[in-house]
Amino acid sequence: MPQPAYLVPFAREAQLAQLTATPEWDIIIIGGGATGLGAALDAVSRGYKTLLLEQADFAKGTSSRSTKLVHGGVRYLAQGNVRLVHEALRERGLLRRNAPHLVRDLRFVIPAYRWWNRPWYLLGLKLYDLLAGRRNLGAARLLGRNQVLGLLGNAQPAALRGGVLYHDGQFDDARLALNVAQTCVAHGATVLNYLRVTSLRKDTAGCITGVRAEDLEDGTAHELRARAVINATGVFVDELRRLDEPATTPLVQASQGVHVVVARRFLPGPAALLIPRTADGRVLFAVPWLDHVVLGTTDTPVATASLEPRALPAEVDFILRTAGRYLAQPPTRADVLSVWAGLRPLAAANGSSTKELSRSHQLHVSPAGLLTVTGGKWTTFRQMGQDAVAWAQQLGQLPPRPSRSAALRIHGAPAEAEGAEFGTPYGTDQPQLDALLAQDAAWRQPLDAELPILAGQVVWAARHEMACTVEDVLARRNRALFLNAAAAARSAPAVAQLLAQELGRDDAWAAAQVQAFRQLAAEYQLPPPTL
Repeated sequence: MPQPAYLVPFAREAQLAQLTATPEWDIIIIGGGATGLGAALDAVSRGYKTLLLEQADFAKGTSSRSTKLVHGGVRYLAQGNVRLVHEALRERGLLRRNAPHLVRDLRFVIPAYRWWNRPWYLLGLKLYDLLAGRRNLGAARLLGRNQVLGLLGNAQPAALRGGVLYHDGQFDDARLALNVAQTCVAHGATVLNYLRVTSLRKDTAGCITGVRAEDLEDGTAHELRARAVINATGVFVDELRRLDEPATTPLVQASQGVHVVVARRFLPGPAALLIPRTADGRVLFAVPWLDHVVLGTTDTPVATASLEPRALPAEVDFILRTAGRYLAQPPTRADVLSVWAGLRPLAAANGSSTKELSRSHQLHVSPAGLLTVTGGKWTTFRQMGQDAVAWAQQLGQLPPRPSRSAALRIHGAPAEAEGAEFGTPYGTDQPQLDALLAQDAAWRQPLDAELPILAGQVVWAARHEMACTVEDVLARRNRALFLNAAAAARSAPAVAQLLAQELGRDDAWAAAQVQAFRQLAAEYQLPPPTL
């Protein structure tokens, strides 16, 4: 398939025009997170008329709240799930090749505090390397005590006997979601944020023939026909399934994972830290990311899914307490710059803890023909999409066409297939962004002294990245909310003013945006200690 030219036109008005001009779609995909975007990417790679609808913003939910790792999952290997690890490692290699501007190799260190830890960890990680095959990022090896201290920079030295080093991938989840959406558009798909599906269309035989949707920006209702409909709404799949079958049995058990962000000084070395077994049987990561450190995660069952889940105080304390055992200078609650929670859409099961539920994706087809995708994770998003579209191809009686998504370069990727620097998250769009910044000196000014975000990047997000709100800009087009919630809140008025100018909004809209974002940012900050 030919690769698109950059810069990809990615404006909401143009996408809405295609929405109204298309009488019938081959496939409508509901959900703009990793799963839905993977399905859209695969569908458009086969040449199908593809429409993706997202009720909020792309990657608004779980897909912007990951640990920022593209990985096979060392803990799944410990659980004996070799097939899942092998699949994820294959997909990790494809992502590294197809999106080298966003995915990079990261070294991980497992410190050893007992003599038998090192050979045991190395044995498992050598199997991890073997499963990766030719797409392995680097060989696992033993480390001496001083090497561990040098690579981490703040490891607890008492009783340290050395460690093991291995390689995995790191990425920016929300930026990848945006770039995948842009890739879909470049190949002919239509993708829209803030367009909520309100009901399913059915024919006289009760078979699904499309959806009804509402544009949340202006209230316009749309009747949309499709030969196949894919439900890829993550933790909300059961809500959509109830539009089809009100008494349906749930497919998903939501599990909450919390992350906290602290300053880079708490892990100043070049490597990430893996704590192989926490008190609840999980692994815990301390990962350098965008000049900060991400600590996480937890595994807490939740009864009700939410677009903005809240971290529990006990979860934050657990993360800080566990990380503190392995860090010479441990962070405290006062050091937390941002805290966020995401919900994993795990396959429902009776009597199992959520850490034991499957991360493999599953497909379900209702009697009316609604195809639902559940489970999975970011690393395998493309494979999930390929499997879903293969089923949708049969359900919609579409002309059989092979998947080509494995070979698609993601928007922003340079021409070279291997070895590109992590560099700028804008990839091949960076020269156009630089040209825009050169137009106005005010656009070259940072939004906040503690954030590496320029005013012109807000203008860019409005013009070329379908950003509609202050939150879109500060949470996902740039990661300010996830890095430093207080600094993001300080930036909100400037962002609202720039967006209002670009989107033709008035002062009342800008004021409402600032208020809404600051309320949200307050939830990403820990309350001050009580005296």
